[in-house]
Amino acid sequence: MLLAGILVFESVHCGFAGQHPCVDFVPLHIYRWAAFVHSVVPFLAPIREELRHHRLLGKSLALSERFRRQVRPLADTLLTSSLLLAVLLAGSVSSAQSTPAADPAPAKLRTETVLAFDRYLHLTEERNDTELERGSALLWVDALPESQRTVASAALKRSEVEIHQLNTLDNGKPIVCPGGLIHHWVGVVFIPGAKLDDVLGVLEDYDRQSTYYAPDVERSKIESREGQHFRVFLRFRRHKVITVVLDTEHDVHYFRDAPGRAHSRSSTIRIAEVENPGRSNEREKQPGQDGGYLWRMETWWRMEERDGGVYVQSEVASLTRDIPTGLGWLVGPFVTSIPKETLLFTLESTRRAVVDRARNSAARFGFASK
Repeated sequence: MLLAGILVFESVHCGFAGQHPCVDFVPLHIYRWAAFVHSVVPFLAPIREELRHHRLLGKSLALSERFRRQVRPLADTLLTSSLLLAVLLAGSVSSAQSTPAADPAPAKLRTETVLAFDRYLHLTEERNDTELERGSALLWVDALPESQRTVASAALKRSEVEIHQLNTLDNGKPIVCPGGLIHHWVGVVFIPGAKLDDVLGVLEDYDRQSTYYAPDVERSKIESREGQHFRVFLRFRRHKVITVVLDTEHDVHYFRDAPGRAHSRSSTIRIAEVENPGRSNEREKQPGQDGGYLWRMETWWRMEERDGGVYVQSEVASLTRDIPTGLGWLVGPFVTSIPKETLLFTLESTRRAVVDRARNSAARFGFASK
């Protein structure tokens, strides 16, 4: 259920720890480059020093002479750029009081973007339904070749999370999503000693998900419930260079497929970016006319009790705005890590919550039996 969408590298509120009170007025393009250099420069300095160290000692590096000549000027250039950016930032802040910069234009969710995502979702839904009807090899790792499946199984038993990026095709071809990006990941975790009811007890306990999944989930509550059909509210907070807060509503259905086996299906029915969260002037932006950090999110959970525990799989497909023109080479590698990291956090937090609940229940039972 957690935010597995993408936080695109564009916000007038982006800054560093200890953000200056005038940060909202600093030109956006300066902060984009400042954020990049701020994150990269600490890694370049040691590289430059290492190259210098080996040169002075006359040691042979694995790098070719040509590559060494390319890397050292790059390190020098970016280190120098950090100083120039500091000057630009200082100048921007000093002039902020008299000339505030305008907010960037919001990313508008277009009809063709929605249609492309709906097509992607339809085909993904068909594949999920087929797998569930088959009733075997329900985990993505089950479909791996035997040698890879053995390695993945061993990793899961070591409490690791196995994650894989998916790409639904339409008649063998990628689905083009104009004006947007589709992010699609699946992950699985093993919880030894757990029972299926233990896992469902955590996943369905939406009123406490702000505890289980903190700090990514800041607020959570069940708005309505009819049997295994839930309508829930979750406020997401995600920080990586920038901080984005989203108010979301989800429609969730749970299904008991067989003894020791269950799945759920969740769709966002509303996503609104929150401006000035936690302040007196907090407000929601118009959905679909915001920063475009998350426009849609669809989630499929599968749970299977076997091997002395429960395997928990979560698959998430989300829609965000596309990367601003000219920043693909810079932003692309950065933003693609967000869905994977969030899914990893979700599965690890689920395992931890299940284990903690079981431990607390055992402790209460032990105390009562004395």
